[in-house]
Amino acid sequence: MSRSDIWVDFGLSGLAKWLSTPPGSGLESSDVVGEAIAWGEGAYAATLLSDAERLLESPLPTEVVNVLWSSAVRREYTEEDPWLDGRAWLREIVSLVMERYEAAEVSDLRSRRGASAGPGMKGAVLTEIEVMAAPMEAATETDHYGGVRGVVPALRRVVTEVDPDLGFRFFLRVLKVYGIPITESRYLRYHELGEELGYHELVVDDGSLWVRGRGEPQVS
Repeated sequence: MSRSDIWVDFGLSGLAKWLSTPPGSGLESSDVVGEAIAWGEGAYAATLLSDAERLLESPLPTEVVNVLWSSAVRREYTEEDPWLDGRAWLREIVSLVMERYEAAEVSDLRSRRGASAGPGMKGAVLTEIEVMAAPMEAATETDHYGGVRGVVPALRRVVTEVDPDLGFRFFLRVLKVYGIPITESRYLRYHELGEELGYHELVVDDGSLWVRGRGEPQVS
């Protein structure tokens, strides 16, 4: 199965959706990661491993990873009272993949990683982040359930210092999970970028994006 055949959000952005299950569901994080790793004959495992290792290899400090992940799962976060160690969490994800697969299989998963998206895509994704910067800041910083500060700067750093592909998927994730409204023109542009990045159309929107004039959002 190629990445374009994965019809659900994949990698860390997709895992964040899985882990937005309401508290009390009885699912442990490691159990959810295990289910994701097993999905799609290893297709999902390859994307999880790639995303986690890209972030671990990057210069992003733990605090930025904490902000990024907290916003992706819509969980309140403050630097003074952190609820996770983002880099330790990434290492746990890598470890869970390694536990499931033999060394040769892990090598095969890594071979599917591909190159980071080019500089043109970096500029394109940054443009979309800037267009939505103000509403994203307002939504993420004031949310009574998952208030997080510094989301927009964190997204910028992922795009510029890690990978535009990963940054775009986390950007879409924030729009979806906080129910931030977008215009029809932005919606169409996101699908254009998704096509350039080789996404299945449902990765861009599975019904969770709130396009003005289409009713209330499906917060996901």
